[in-house]
Amino acid sequence: MVKIAVAGGTGNVASEIIEALLSKDKHQVVVLTRKDAPTDPIVHPDITYVKVDYNDKASLTNALRGVHTVLSFIVVHLDHGSVAQKNLIDASIEAGVKRFAPSEWVSSNVTAVPWYVEKETVREYLREVNRERTVLEYCLFQCGIFSNYLASPHKTAKHLLLLMLPFDFQNCRAIVLEGRNDIDSVTFTKVQDVADIVAEAIDYEGEWPLVGGIRGNDLTIGQILALGEKIRGKPFAVETVTLEDIESGNVNTSWYPVLEHPAIPKEEIESFSKMALGGTLIGMAKAAYTIPTDEWNKLLPSYKFVDIEEFLSEAWSGKP
Repeated sequence: MVKIAVAGGTGNVASEIIEALLSKDKHQVVVLTRKDAPTDPIVHPDITYVKVDYNDKASLTNALRGVHTVLSFIVVHLDHGSVAQKNLIDASIEAGVKRFAPSEWVSSNVTAVPWYVEKETVREYLREVNRERTVLEYCLFQCGIFSNYLASPHKTAKHLLLLMLPFDFQNCRAIVLEGRNDIDSVTFTKVQDVADIVAEAIDYEGEWPLVGGIRGNDLTIGQILALGEKIRGKPFAVETVTLEDIESGNVNTSWYPVLEHPAIPKEEIESFSKMALGGTLIGMAKAAYTIPTDEWNKLLPSYKFVDIEEFLSEAWSGKP
């Protein structure tokens, strides 16, 4: 049994992973949260909630005493200068934490996606603190896009919030970059698979890889569209935009994915959603959502990932 601290642990992805950790019935989980108390806490004998101030390294260090592994889910685009995560890393080292996972969980190429750029800041900080010798073992868990999003608006996970993608299976439509259907690809991994892999990684006796690719299914844009049409039984209405349109801010589509998330203020949802559409498409063109390595697939070869076609066929079965 080890004690695991989860920073930003009241978030939706963190909650999925916490459930997987607790299902093993052998680990203690400490959820670090800025709130006095979560509105809908996970109830389990082996979970506790601790209010922390990420600007106070001394209190963070005290909260991490006796912790073996820290998993971070701090929202990176709200952590300006990566102050919270840097302090969390410093406190982990001071408290004697063995393993650390920064707030990654999606993309490998973070420089192509504007709201992920602070992840590179944290990567560089981890490299720097370990430059002379390893003082904190860490792994960048990267899994691409959660395949559960393609089932939106139908819930296929207990906690994961449903985000719309440029591939709208509900309304059989899509927005893609012109001429790139057979060039660009996306790694899709079911969130439950990611949670299970992380839970297995906690028990992994070897050294964690610095980069921890988790690959469920790799699909080109054309394959995603074909899969959608096969599962939904009708052709998709596909609108195309060019890189030039996106870079000039001249994206005129009949619809756009609306991103509703607690980290996005309501008054900013429209502007952020429109910006995110362009950023997502550019990210796909620059392979930001294609996970180039599969370290955890190889380290845990007995784990069987969910096939995306089987998953989505079941998720959409009987749906109008």
